[in-house]
Amino acid sequence: MDARLEQLLEPRYDRVRRHGPERANEEILREARERMARYASRPLDEVEERLEELDREWDLERSLQVNAAAWSLVGLVLGATRDRKWLVLPGVVAGLLLQYGLTGWCPPVSLLRLLRCRTRGEIEAEKLALRVRRGDFKGLDEGHSASSEGPGWG
Repeated sequence: MDARLEQLLEPRYDRVRRHGPERANEEILREARERMARYASRPLDEVEERLEELDREWDLERSLQVNAAAWSLVGLVLGATRDRKWLVLPGVVAGLLLQYGLTGWCPPVSLLRLLRCRTRGEIEAEKLALRVRRGDFKGLDEGHSASSEGPGWG
């Protein structure tokens, strides 16, 4: 794999990767590298199918938000219909979401990472690498770099 594409797959700074289980991080990165090597020689229609799959893939943040909402609703319903003690559950969930928002980690993140749930950045990096493979950026000036002084930036 091209060294530039390799850099895309391993972000320099990612709060989830920094705080997540190292084994899960390494496994997710290994799987991404294997997929990129596999798609390097696949027909373009298969690359297109993979891009469509990636558009539908739930990222870690979405999974965390949906699970938090579901557990909060369960706590509210049980608190209203069974026992008021269940009302503590939405408070715990809110605390976990606050912790995630501030630090990029909370206990459910480790579980989701172990289940191979990827961040939006990891999914987007694979999509970008596949778009490069598909040839979306051919013809662009390789020597050009975007800057705040370029056209359309000011």
